[in-house]
Formats: sequence, structure tokens, C-alpha cells
Amino acid sequence: MRILLRGLLQLHRIRVEAEAEGLTEAVRLLREHRPTIIVADAHLSDGSATELVRLARSAVPGLRVVLVAPSSRPPPAGPPDGAPDVVLLRPFRIQQFAEAVLPRGPSPPPS
Repeated sequence: MRILLRGLLQLHRIRVEAEAEGLTEAVRLLREHRPTIIVADAHLSDGSATELVRLARSAVPGLRVVLVAPSSRPPPAGPPDGAPDVVLLRPFRIQQFAEAVLPRGPSPPPS
């Protein structure tokens, strides 16, 4: 899954700074690289996705989190500080991935 996600990010010209298999390594890399977005698979070698989101946002305030999960086992709704910005269920279309990871422009002014 990491190879697929890395390739899709690179396809959309998003530089991949680092990769991790589990929570412990991910938090260490987050503190080191301080990214603006992370894309994480819900299956981690250690820890849970909810814990990853909570610790990631604590390490990097304002971090955007995209969580990829199988449609057969979507992540449970957790506490607000453990909720990702986007849950992308597999299988997904490339357009859905792009909408989840690409920066959003400012909202148009109300009419």
C-alpha cells in the first residue's frame, strides 16, 4: 500500500519526505520533518490510526491527515482529536485521491 500511495502522491507532484510502518516511527519522522499533510494507511505495524492522528496533530499543529482504509473495515469514529480530515475508502479512484490530498484554495466569497 505504501508503494501505491507514494506513487500517487508523486503523480500529483507532492514530495514524499518520509515513510513509516507504524506509529512510533511515524511520530519520530513527523517531529523531524514537520510536514503539512500526512497520508496514512489505517493498518499500522504498531499503534492505531486514531492514536496516530492524535499524536501527529500534537507534534505538528495544523497538520492535514488523510487516512486510507478498506471499505470493508472503515475506521471507527473516535474522539475529535483522533479524527482524520479525510477518510478515503479503498478501492478509490485517482480523482478521489487527488481531491483528498491536493491543497484546497480559499473558499469563494459568499454571494
